[in-house]
Amino acid sequence: MTSPINILIVDDHPFIIEAYKNAINKYSQQGYEFIITQANNCKSGYENIVDSSKAFDIAFFDISMPEYAEKGIYSGEDLAMLIKTEMPNCKVILLTMHTELLKINNIIKTINPSGLIIKNDLTFDELLFAFDKIIKNESYYSQTVIKLVGQAQYNNIELDVFDKQILFHLSKGVKTKDLPQYIPLSLSAVEKRKLNIREILEVKGGNDIDLINEAKNKGVI
Repeated sequence: MTSPINILIVDDHPFIIEAYKNAINKYSQQGYEFIITQANNCKSGYENIVDSSKAFDIAFFDISMPEYAEKGIYSGEDLAMLIKTEMPNCKVILLTMHTELLKINNIIKTINPSGLIIKNDLTFDELLFAFDKIIKNESYYSQTVIKLVGQAQYNNIELDVFDKQILFHLSKGVKTKDLPQYIPLSLSAVEKRKLNIREILEVKGGNDIDLINEAKNKGVI
């Protein structure tokens, strides 16, 4: 008999969690045994990941969830990166409403998830199909993701973790001159990065609000 497969589901929508569980339970009819742990925000997700008594084989994360700022966890992406550090063999599946190419491209490059599903693509049959692929050590990207990564507009564009932190703190109202208090960069380095971010996001002129709005439009934050 095979060992139980430990699964972590982190999503702030109860009906999505139930859909995951229903799909998993249906799959268990094929002789697999699953142990499911669920969480509904970044804080409870973080606590389950750092719990030394737990080791997950598969983890499902919603991208947008209530943050856990105390630990620097602001989204399902941060949880995915954390679990990849803590449990390198864990298969990560991300669920998102984002359909912006830059956002999707960044997720693939920085996290390289085993599965990436756009919520509008999600049906019960699609979830079963995705889970089947993951169990068989294959990757699964939903149809919208496949179409997006086939586009070339932003394929060579990537913002690193410091760029994203700059945008995040600016969006929270932090002034540029105060950013070195939040990010381990000098003020001159921050300013250079801001110029580079403007070029990447194609923001000509305008102020920080314009930059943040464009970053949000392209799904960067």
